Amino acid sequence: MDKRVYFLMIVAFVVGMVELIIGGLLDLMAEDLGVSLGQVGFLITVFSLIFAVGAPILLILTSKLERKQLMLISLAVFLLGNIVTVFSPTYMVVFIGRIISALSGSLLIILCLTIAPSIVHPKYRGRAIGIVSMGVSASIVLGLPVGLLLGNAFGWRAPFVLITVLAVFSMIGVFLLMERIEPKPSSPIRKQLATLRDRKIFFGQAITFLFITGHTVLYAYLTPFVKITMGVDGTWVSVIYMIFGIAAVSGGGIGGTLSDTLSPKRTIMLTTVLFALVIFAIPYTTFALPVFLVILVIWGMLSWTLAPATQSYLINLSPATSDIQQSLNNSALHLGIAFGSLIGGLVIERAPIEQTATVGGFFVILSIGAALISMYRGQDSRPAHEWKGR
Repeated sequence: MDKRVYFLMIVAFVVGMVELIIGGLLDLMAEDLGVSLGQVGFLITVFSLIFAVGAPILLILTSKLERKQLMLISLAVFLLGNIVTVFSPTYMVVFIGRIISALSGSLLIILCLTIAPSIVHPKYRGRAIGIVSMGVSASIVLGLPVGLLLGNAFGWRAPFVLITVLAVFSMIGVFLLMERIEPKPSSPIRKQLATLRDRKIFFGQAITFLFITGHTVLYAYLTPFVKITMGVDGTWVSVIYMIFGIAAVSGGGIGGTLSDTLSPKRTIMLTTVLFALVIFAIPYTTFALPVFLVILVIWGMLSWTLAPATQSYLINLSPATSDIQQSLNNSALHLGIAFGSLIGGLVIERAPIEQTATVGGFFVILSIGAALISMYRGQDSRPAHEWKGR
């Protein structure tokens, strides 16, 4: 395994932290900037949407640039976005800083995910994607508690100072460690996006969207879920998030290894079926905290086991458009986070909070259906590789 893959994982972690880090700073930012909690929360929503939509567009627009140079440029823009946020005097300046960070960050994550499998032997491709996915998952699950810890100790700007410093070190690392990587020949936007007209690819992307939607319906409201169902205090909530985070980070590596050993298809089916069983079981484990913690570890691990397997599967489906498939898959993930949060909010307003697990499980079942349609239902009249020349 090329050691540079682990460096790409670190870059992905640094960049990914920015997305949810505000979640632990809501009250501090609202008070300092003189805005409501809802307005600060909107900064997360906007970031996620830009992250989802911007990645595939930017990947296509920059398709002719050498990849090391593009990473350095993107890191410089990402650095600028965080500097703007650190020194922002008003809400609108923070808003602008978030947009800059989201656009550059979305491209950086995709570059990490596409470069990693290209610098290793094909038999390690799934593991390389899994290692980078560990960085992404770690940033998503640990960003919020890191922001909370530093924000309470030194003010809401402190976490962004940390990210700014880490971005500088990332630029130095890319300059010293990464070699030139020429871009793959690129097709026009119309031809690349036309791959989604292939049933296998479309439903392959839908696996991620539906799976993450189901996961987020419950995870986005995990704090009130555990407080209401088990009556735990704030300390135990922090412990629960930490346990979940450690399990989730390990899931990316496990998913990559399983993808290389069992095959992407088998890993996808195994993960989605087990995840459905686990999420439906969660409300029935809250009678005892130790039992809940066991199922929490399994839930956390499985929540990120899917990513490397799905990305490997999509690469195999359409090697000629592998970069855009991984970019679209990353977009599907972030759209799933946004949609799952919305659905979960609607559920807790109209039903007992335990129903978030049931509704989430329903979306996971739909992801199993999408996987079955993509993998096992006949051959498409026009295979994925044929779209390249159409």
